[in-house]
Amino acid sequence: MAAEAGEVRLIGAWPSPFVLRPRVALNLKGVEYEFLQEKFGEKSELLLRSNPVYKKIPVLLHHDKSVCESMIIVEYVDGAWANSGHAILPADPYERALHRFWAFYIDDKWFPSMFGIAKAETEEAKAESAEQAWAGLKLLEEAFEKLSKGKAFFGGDIIGYVDIALGAYLGWAKVIEQMTGLKLLDEEKTPLLAIWAERFCAHEAVKEVTPETEKLMEFAKMHFGK
Repeated sequence: MAAEAGEVRLIGAWPSPFVLRPRVALNLKGVEYEFLQEKFGEKSELLLRSNPVYKKIPVLLHHDKSVCESMIIVEYVDGAWANSGHAILPADPYERALHRFWAFYIDDKWFPSMFGIAKAETEEAKAESAEQAWAGLKLLEEAFEKLSKGKAFFGGDIIGYVDIALGAYLGWAKVIEQMTGLKLLDEEKTPLLAIWAERFCAHEAVKEVTPETEKLMEFAKMHFGK
């Protein structure tokens, strides 16, 4: 479903995993959009006007109406283009609730532990964050087994809500692995997630908008001193 010129715009920045989420969702739905890049450390007038509460990316502009927060945008895209592509969230209310729960867990618990590895100033702090990240991945391995029902993705045969939530962090997970020498997605500890990650990154809707690990590494060194 092609959108008219100017109908759909996304304010974001290429390194952001949160921006990657709506980009994947829009691709899955076949929606054409204009990508408005924000410069790192700056906030455009359009961004401040479109998201006056949090003042951060991503922001989706659809007919000049703004939708903020990455997973809210993903859900909006799923509903606004319900007749295009496949459903990102399941139709069953209980299944929808489960997918929302795990997406929230990923942002609330797992991402802070993963990011904590990179931020750690001591080996003890790094080890503690790594243990938390591995424990979280173990829970997500169990969630994958339950939600996927033996199929390729959290969403079953197709990329779904939790796939997008977790998959958006995979690029930065690789950067942290290279920076620290730690293995996050371990084929022995979480074999299902390890295979899922390869499958997710190879998907057409994902690979064309996913930054290369080397570019993310350069960005991290330039802006975070890593």
